[in-house]
Amino acid sequence: MSEAAKTPYKPPVSELGPGQTSYTSITEKISGIVLTRNTPVAWFIFFAIGFLLLHGFMVGVPYLLFEGVGIWGLNNPVGWGWAIINFVWWIGIGHAGTLISAVLLLFRQKWRTSINRAAEAMTIFAVLCAMQFPLLHTGRPWLACYWLLPYPNSMDIWPQFRSPLIWDVFAVSTYLIVSLVFWYVGLVPDFASMRDRTKNRIGQVIYGMLSLGWRGSAIHWERYEMASLLLAGLSTPLVLSVHSVVSLDFAVALIPGWHTTIFPPYFVAGAIYAGFAMVLTLMIPMRMIYGLEDFVNERHLNNMAKVMLASGMIVAYGYFMEQLIAWYSASTYEGFMMQNRMHGPYNNFYWALIFCNLIVPQLLWVRYFRTNMFWLFFVCQFINVGMWLERFIIVVTSLHRDFMPSSWDMFHPTIWDIALYVGTIGLFIVLFFLFIRGLPMISLHEIRTLLVSKDHK
Repeated sequence: MSEAAKTPYKPPVSELGPGQTSYTSITEKISGIVLTRNTPVAWFIFFAIGFLLLHGFMVGVPYLLFEGVGIWGLNNPVGWGWAIINFVWWIGIGHAGTLISAVLLLFRQKWRTSINRAAEAMTIFAVLCAMQFPLLHTGRPWLACYWLLPYPNSMDIWPQFRSPLIWDVFAVSTYLIVSLVFWYVGLVPDFASMRDRTKNRIGQVIYGMLSLGWRGSAIHWERYEMASLLLAGLSTPLVLSVHSVVSLDFAVALIPGWHTTIFPPYFVAGAIYAGFAMVLTLMIPMRMIYGLEDFVNERHLNNMAKVMLASGMIVAYGYFMEQLIAWYSASTYEGFMMQNRMHGPYNNFYWALIFCNLIVPQLLWVRYFRTNMFWLFFVCQFINVGMWLERFIIVVTSLHRDFMPSSWDMFHPTIWDIALYVGTIGLFIVLFFLFIRGLPMISLHEIRTLLVSKDHK
């Protein structure tokens, strides 16, 4: 008898825990998070932390509008600082939602069903946080409509755009609109379920309006499936296009460290890398707070960790190619740029980036670390920090020492740079926890389809 024949059979891992065996148990568990009045204490703690951090944004923005961008640590060579760093970082975080919802839907991957709703919400909130920085970076946001939006003026000529971020206006706004529509369409059947289950008259009216008259008829489901597939097909190119456009803000410049053709795929891979790390950062605590072990199980953690590991290897390849291009080009400026990153005044940030994004994620090769919540959450925090450091290295180290040593200068963030960044983190936390409290964080109708599924792929 062969060794394969002696190996005991192991059934495939189900997406649902053993406690979820009926439509009723699934519906009561997920809808009860929203409809119950017994909100966990942890929810109030996290919401209070987010609201406290939000004050940095609420104070920093009015002061910025009154004083101007001079309150930031910007100087003559470093004209792009934390605002652009945070913008690229937040946009990257928003990529995982579209990937999980659209791409995995087209490939009929059932393990996406427990995490797609929260990932979509994360995408929308991250994009809203990102959109603040290009507007604030203009210095006079009330003129941004004229500077950034492409419309002819009274003389029938196109205005001279004042910011290179004009491309991002198109990319990010399209990404936000499509993601918002995709998210809302997926919520319509769940709105109807919440409408029928809530006993609060106000809730019945609100959920009834949001459900758009959904009755669950065959024609409703047919149109729902068609709309979902069309929006998924429309959203899939956005995963590649949005961060490619963001990377072109850098790639079209002649600054060493920016002028490289590897930026579009490099940025896209980094965005998926950071996005999945943030999804796990949110879902692991939610799994513990609300007892969602039956819905977000070992299979989901393992698959997300695998995607994160694969995208991390692409990011590592991008780091290697940057070194290779700087050496192989024989360009004095490119070579100095890499030497400055590794041995210059910001070398601690560069090596911290390598440690967070390359060394620590190698733990994910081991299944134990991919399925253990503590270690997976630990790795994700390093990746979140590392991806922010990557944006910092790209923006600051390429600008603070460019072609002319006479114009070199160091960049030092001010308290207002920190306040606005921390404030957007608070805004993200507040929006996400309001979403958890008011809407089902897991798709009811998609989870229920797993009960009749005989194959778990």
